[in-house]
Amino acid sequence: MPLRQSLFFAERSAGTRAPNKSASASAPSRPATPAEMSVVPARLLATMHSDVDQISQRACERRRAELGKFLKARRARLSPGDFGMPPGSRRRTPGLRREEVALLAGVGVTWYTWLEQGRQINASTQVLDAVARTLRLDRAEREHLYRLAEATPLRTECTRLVVPDTIREIVYSLEPLPASLVNSRFDILMSNHASEELFWEWHTMPCVHQNTLWCCVTEPSARAKFVEYDNQVRYMVARLRSAYGRHVGDPAWEEDIRRLGSMSREFAELWARHEVAEVEPRTLTYLHPRAGRLSLAVSELNPSELPEARIVVYTPRDDDTRARMPLTRRNPAAAEAIIG
Repeated sequence: MPLRQSLFFAERSAGTRAPNKSASASAPSRPATPAEMSVVPARLLATMHSDVDQISQRACERRRAELGKFLKARRARLSPGDFGMPPGSRRRTPGLRREEVALLAGVGVTWYTWLEQGRQINASTQVLDAVARTLRLDRAEREHLYRLAEATPLRTECTRLVVPDTIREIVYSLEPLPASLVNSRFDILMSNHASEELFWEWHTMPCVHQNTLWCCVTEPSARAKFVEYDNQVRYMVARLRSAYGRHVGDPAWEEDIRRLGSMSREFAELWARHEVAEVEPRTLTYLHPRAGRLSLAVSELNPSELPEARIVVYTPRDDDTRARMPLTRRNPAAAEAIIG
């Protein structure tokens, strides 16, 4: 039952009583005593605590379920041969078995089984380290594992829509380099003019999402305009999955992922891989309708004021791209003056 509705019924049940059939219908009502009035706040408080506990419990259950799926996906990509073990017979599914992971990691089979099943058990960093080494997790995957197992503090998502003036000034001061401020869900919080004009006409449909990932997987022309499209989208989904570990059970995140998965089969298939990634040097090759082929280095700056936001900057990788960047502006002459 939603919190608001449960509060309503708690107040109704505390403030109303069944009529006393033996009492006269015309008997005057008396004001409630202080003791009776105190019942309503007490019941409301109890109801609020109950709802908060249920929400927290559901989030923990989702996080443990996510952990189990992640571990299954990671062991499925390994084989006994990777560890010098015989493949064995009657192996119906690819990858390592649970008991093999437990044996290689030096942990109990029952404990590891419960971990994958999403049971509520304590997992120390030492044991998680052993599992991570066995599954050959990289740095981003290891951090994702710890986050889902609640072995590391959760970071707070910056959900404020107001961007500090200092951050705005930094983004605008990066002109003529295209730059934008993006959060961990790839929502575009703000952009400078160079960034807006670099990408302003690559959509064949109106941009209603204001989200880099949504635009890529729902825009029909995206694949034709981004040379490394497959790698770029796979990387973004892996970055989203990594950030999701901090927000499992968050209604906004869950709804966002559900809707995007229903709209894009490509996203749904990539999301099901449970791949995670951290920031890494990237190159974006963009086929601009007027400037032609642009080779851009993608850099990220992390402002301390917004912990889960990043400033994404596009820098020309060669002289040819640098010379043609003014053609991306709607007023090339003015852009030449800025650059010159």
